[in-house]
Amino acid sequence: MTSVRYGSLPFEAQIAFFRKKMAIPSRTWTDLWQNEHDHAFVVAGAMRMALVEDLQKSVQKAIEQGSTLAEFRKDFDRIVAEHGWSYRGSRGWRTRVIYETNLRTSYQAGRYAQLQRFDYWQYHHSPASEDPRPEHLGWDGLVLAKDDPFWQTHYPPNGWGCKCTVTGISKKRLRSKGLKVSESPKLRMRKVIAGRFGPSPRTVYVPQGIDPGWAYAPGRDAWMRQFAIPPRGKAPWPFVRGNAQARLIPDRAAHDLLPEPKAFPASSILPAMKKGQEEDYARSFLRVFGADIGRSVVFEDVTGEPLVISEDLFLDATGRWKIGKRGRERYLTMLAQALQDPDEIWVATSWHGKLRKATLIRTYIARFEANGKEWVAIAVFDRQAGWKGITIHLSGQAGEMNDKVAKNRRGVRIYRRPS
Repeated sequence: MTSVRYGSLPFEAQIAFFRKKMAIPSRTWTDLWQNEHDHAFVVAGAMRMALVEDLQKSVQKAIEQGSTLAEFRKDFDRIVAEHGWSYRGSRGWRTRVIYETNLRTSYQAGRYAQLQRFDYWQYHHSPASEDPRPEHLGWDGLVLAKDDPFWQTHYPPNGWGCKCTVTGISKKRLRSKGLKVSESPKLRMRKVIAGRFGPSPRTVYVPQGIDPGWAYAPGRDAWMRQFAIPPRGKAPWPFVRGNAQARLIPDRAAHDLLPEPKAFPASSILPAMKKGQEEDYARSFLRVFGADIGRSVVFEDVTGEPLVISEDLFLDATGRWKIGKRGRERYLTMLAQALQDPDEIWVATSWHGKLRKATLIRTYIARFEANGKEWVAIAVFDRQAGWKGITIHLSGQAGEMNDKVAKNRRGVRIYRRPS
């Protein structure tokens, strides 16, 4: 396959599109789907934020400076060594997929923004393709109005390694060239299982000739949002539950049952807290991690992500203790265990009103059984300069428990404890 290289001149629309992506950890390429990639940079199997961010910087350098695949591979080797990442697949295949997929989709996203000034678009199959797809060859020369539904699913690239492209045609040029608007092709759908051998297979319908996960127009979603979500003051952040963030939740994961509850020893349940004992109870949690009041520590979770553990988890916005709510102080060591051995870890985007920027939310969920009763413990961390604990929840009521789990299953599930 011929290596991709995007010219010596920077393509500002492509650069603007890629810069606004947010790095998100993921387990597999099916975690995020189609147009969700307009807003997120992911590398399958890269579950540590620092690793994903470093890979994103390397791809961004390739886009902005025109780095070759060989140059990207040098960066890739350095990043892998620094983070100790054990990735699947050969180095040559993995680096080519990361490099070419991101460069091609971001380039076509930039083109999507430019093409808006044209009334008609024309599909072109690339002569550089070494293994032409029959359907892509069949679309070569197709002329359709820019708002034809065909472009929503067939705007290139239309699969792994696809080099097809689209050019714009004005009404005047359409007449001068003697071109005619084509009949919009009828969609022929096929049922496939995407990620069949991975941890998150998806059964999906895709148009004939389009690879699973590619039936969308890169840049369309971002273009409609002007490449990014700008600061919105008190207006709702678009990645809140019920809007874009809800679309990031794989249906199969959002309704999965948690693994069977882990037994929690009755001897670890603390007595009811009395007034003035807040610091002592906070210490019962902090000391599990080697922390204390006034002394935070960095703890690495099961995916290797470093988290800051401090008393801030138990303080409200005014600095007052919030330990004794609904008697959860008795189960603080259970909450600590939820961080050390979670059932699930989710990562989602959020809008930080005070900072006026997007941040990531990392949520830990664990299910326990204690004294014949089931409990769900939830710990939530916000990433600003680093991951910082912002709240913890504990629920033992069946209805409330289910609501808490559903409410906190936001974004992409990057970890699930083996059953």
